[in-house]
Amino acid sequence: MGPALRRLALRALELLVVLFIASIGVFSLVVLMPGDPAVDILGAGRAPSEYAALRTELGLDQPLATRYFDWLGGALTGDLGRSVVPPRSDVAGRVMSALPVSLEIAVLGLLIALLVAVPLAMWSAYREGSVADRIIGAGTFGVLSVPSFLAGLLLILLLVDSGGWFPRSAWVRIGDGDLLGNLHHAFLPALTVALAELAMFTRVLRGDLIVTLREDYILAARAKGMNPLRILFTDALRPSSFSLVTLLGLSLGRLIGATVVVEYLFSLPGMGTLIVNAANQGDYPMVQGAVLTVAVIYVVINAGIDLSYGYLDPRTRRVHA
Repeated sequence: MGPALRRLALRALELLVVLFIASIGVFSLVVLMPGDPAVDILGAGRAPSEYAALRTELGLDQPLATRYFDWLGGALTGDLGRSVVPPRSDVAGRVMSALPVSLEIAVLGLLIALLVAVPLAMWSAYREGSVADRIIGAGTFGVLSVPSFLAGLLLILLLVDSGGWFPRSAWVRIGDGDLLGNLHHAFLPALTVALAELAMFTRVLRGDLIVTLREDYILAARAKGMNPLRILFTDALRPSSFSLVTLLGLSLGRLIGATVVVEYLFSLPGMGTLIVNAANQGDYPMVQGAVLTVAVIYVVINAGIDLSYGYLDPRTRRVHA
């Protein structure tokens, strides 16, 4: 087995261990919560026999380990159980319906953030100490200090209530065949998500670029009069992108489950709304299935980010070889 294949096998093993630990955490988080799910579902004042029958139906009378491995076995085959709140729909089906909404908002938000942050960081780093650098620094600091819900409300006030340029609610799915309508509905929530990310990306990338631009090979290229854009994009950006790539992986996984406020503001049928509604209704199979899906996506994305380091810097491949 070659070094690259051996490293890939080791990463796969680590990924399986992390996913196993995450599944235990998700299962325990819901199961060990105080209260009786049967009472939460049926409400108080019902006959004891009704509670006992529901506990038996849900498998709550089984040992904890048995319940966990039954749930894990079902999850491995794509069966996340059924909702315990009417209408008792399939958990996997509900998750697969909500996940594309959150994924689209998160991916569009990160795309907007990157398209704005990379040029800003490059300009700010290349003109370190200039007026433009100070303005960009102050602007990103100000954006970071504004909570997402407040930024969303301000955007709604300016672009929905006053301008009337974007819809406040409703959602058009890509599968409906109206791509422009989908993007029209998704842009404002994605922009709300992107604001904090682009400010953070700009500050992190600027700091790394400043360090890279002080390297001898960069100084030599500048002394030879090479085009600044070539220096920035060809020589400086790639070795300066480690922190940014790591942030991208963390942000994408986090945003899928952290868009609760944005989804609420814009009435989006995404994962955040699904989890909050299920938690309020005591629908623990739905909470478990949705949170497990987010956890798996988060772990897998960050494993892929870790493997991408070898491409970004050949020195990483030599270290692991």
